[in-house]
Amino acid sequence: MSTITKAVDVDVPLPVAYNQWTQFEDFPHFMEGVEQVQQLGPTRTHWRTKIAGATREFDAEITEQHPDERIAWHSVEGPRQAGVVTFHRIDPSHTRVTLQMDIEPEGAVEKIGDALNVVDRRIQGDMNRFKEFIESREIPTGGWRGDVDRPTP
Repeated sequence: MSTITKAVDVDVPLPVAYNQWTQFEDFPHFMEGVEQVQQLGPTRTHWRTKIAGATREFDAEITEQHPDERIAWHSVEGPRQAGVVTFHRIDPSHTRVTLQMDIEPEGAVEKIGDALNVVDRRIQGDMNRFKEFIESREIPTGGWRGDVDRPTP
């Protein structure tokens, strides 16, 4: 499993950055290879991606969410992955968004791409496009501010 961590500073207040990130249906606007994200419930999403010509679908579950702080998730079927995005106030009008992803490449093509840092570059590109997306709007397209506590073992 590969762990990738990327960050970007956005020129919007922390609540604006956080609220936009909770709008999963907008991810195709700035995430390469993401064709569609459907919100199935407060903590479950369905993803359709297309990478290297291969279409994949999977569900993900939010395992922890605290407004203006963090959102953590993991896939529940399909490609194995998990991640956490955190939001850090730089000053009243600037926010650092940090994304950490744990990805298990499947098949030869994904393993080669992982070895060549293709996923690493793609995630940095996604973060840069998120910056452009939110800064061009200055207000989020919506926001969900519910709390999801980490499950106790």
